[in-house]
Amino acid sequence: MTAQPKRQADNVKVFEFTARDFARVRALIYRQAGIALAESKQEMVYSRLARRLRAKGLNSFSEYLDRLEAGCDGEEWEAFTNALTTNLTAFFREEHHFPILAEHLRKLKGPASIWCSASSTGEEPYSLAMTACEVYDSFTPPVTIVATDIDTNVLATAAAGVYPEERVSKLARDRVKRFFQRGVGERAGFVRVRPELRQLVTFKPLNLLASTWPINGPFDAIFCRNVMIYFDKPTQSKILTRFVPLMKPDGLLFAGHSENFLYACDAFKLRGKTVYELDPRHRRTGTPA
Repeated sequence: MTAQPKRQADNVKVFEFTARDFARVRALIYRQAGIALAESKQEMVYSRLARRLRAKGLNSFSEYLDRLEAGCDGEEWEAFTNALTTNLTAFFREEHHFPILAEHLRKLKGPASIWCSASSTGEEPYSLAMTACEVYDSFTPPVTIVATDIDTNVLATAAAGVYPEERVSKLARDRVKRFFQRGVGERAGFVRVRPELRQLVTFKPLNLLASTWPINGPFDAIFCRNVMIYFDKPTQSKILTRFVPLMKPDGLLFAGHSENFLYACDAFKLRGKTVYELDPRHRRTGTPA
């Protein structure tokens, strides 16, 4: 009887990925983007970066990481960062924040400005834009929205404003009718954010760890939701401290449901429901960072 060759197990990795390789990845993404990868993320890192090795025609993680550290491939640094960035979002995610924003806008005198600091694929900044349109009952509210993200791939998706229909399936029917256009023909099954809404949002690439930010405050509201969970406390503190001069004295800072900024920075006090305002000692006219 002839012995049959053993089938390769489905979970066998094509590339060797050592503990040292993982440690180097963790150090590089922390230095580049401030992201503190947990030990439990090793399989995720392998899965995402193995695609980059294939795309570059490389045979080992050590060779790939050597090239990154040599600093001779700026485009690959961008691809590396994009690969390790998590982008979980939805329209009107953490819905309790939007009535608070609406109330805040109604109280303001004059034009308002909002910064969405982790826009991902655009659902959050477009939710802000829809809120502003509803407050002023107009497609041209006196509100400007700057939306930034470190991931250039998701920014391209956000700027296009095209989504599968299931992305808006949980929205009220009147909102979908008012703010989206349904695709036909080859675009059937997709919706597109109305041009008037897209014009309210300016998308820009921005790394929260960069020494300068391509934005100008002061802002009436900053949305920094579900971002700080990827940073360690010193990084959180540094970023929050830089928010302070970018906020108007009565500005609001919106955090994710699992984030607590009080332990990272004493410049803010909790207003309620993961919404923060400047401590009176830190209230002053904002200046650009």
